[in-house]
Amino acid sequence: MDVEKVAILIDVQNVYYTTKQAFGRHFDYNAFWAQATTEREVVAAIAYAVDRGDTKQRQFQNILRGIGFEVKLKPFIQRRDGSAKGDWDVGITLDAVELAEQVDRLILVSGDGDFDLLLQRVRQRFDTASDVYGVSRLTAESLVRSATRFVAIDDALLLPLH
Repeated sequence: MDVEKVAILIDVQNVYYTTKQAFGRHFDYNAFWAQATTEREVVAAIAYAVDRGDTKQRQFQNILRGIGFEVKLKPFIQRRDGSAKGDWDVGITLDAVELAEQVDRLILVSGDGDFDLLLQRVRQRFDTASDVYGVSRLTAESLVRSATRFVAIDDALLLPLH
């Protein structure tokens, strides 16, 4: 039997803020990797993050690389009005479309409803299945409906409180 080929795409900012808001805890990337990659061939694993240039963040990025992720960084931009920009939606979408032909399943870690059309399109065009990992109450319903399978982030995918 062929091993299922997967591409993993993680919206780091989204998972950071949703797990913090819902649980007051951080996402456990090691536990996620173990769960998502068991008996699967990983064609690509990309974590999309915003680079603020601080030491703690660089250490986190190195941990992600150690697990097996390629880390793509975008500079953190502070606008004059105080708001911030660091959105990876277009980058994630472009990579997903490129990878969809090479894999059996896309695994997206994000609750962002903007990705619903992406998952619908890769299923229609390439017959690529999709798993979405997200915080149940903070994941867009349209994204849950667009995924082949929704996996709720729960205790098993969260780091313990220190």
